[in-house]
Amino acid sequence: MIQLDKEERAPFQKIGAPKVVQTTIDTVFNWAQSNSLWPLTFGLACCAIEMMATSASHFDTDRFGIFFRATPRQADCMIVAGTVTKKMGPRLKTLYDQMTEPKWVISMGSCATAGGPYYDSYAVVKGVDRLIPVDIYVIGCPPRPEALLNGYLRLQEKIREQKYFATAAERHDAGTAPVVIKEDGTLMSDDEARAFINKA
Repeated sequence: MIQLDKEERAPFQKIGAPKVVQTTIDTVFNWAQSNSLWPLTFGLACCAIEMMATSASHFDTDRFGIFFRATPRQADCMIVAGTVTKKMGPRLKTLYDQMTEPKWVISMGSCATAGGPYYDSYAVVKGVDRLIPVDIYVIGCPPRPEALLNGYLRLQEKIREQKYFATAAERHDAGTAPVVIKEDGTLMSDDEARAFINKA
């Protein structure tokens, strides 16, 4: 072993400092995954404008490692923003299936969450969670960019707490309460969230 003089050592090295860090693969992978979300934009109606505003310079999602992708093969998060019709449902499911695991879904707005003002229409799906599993619900008509930004941050927290190699179906079968962001950007309690999702 070669000993370096004090002047030759890098300034950040400490003599006797530990050289090994112990952690789990889940912790490392989840940290990396949560700080580099690449959402697939699936803007179907008015909420898409607010989604675009969230990525603009005023809110700047890039500082959180969130970069929008135009292809499902490069995306690991889908933001469904707007009314999902029954005709659009199979295409939505196809895009979701083309995304790589692990993958997450954010339901943005009242239309994507529960059908919105069109819930009584024969052509509207009454919640995107009837087609694909949803991780974060951001409610409102349309929700403000701050609410979607809060949804991103809650998704990052959720990613850091889960098993990395669990599939989307396994994550949703784990029985955790859904995360629901209100229109003003605040978080619903677990009991309120369960009641909201069961009612929708």
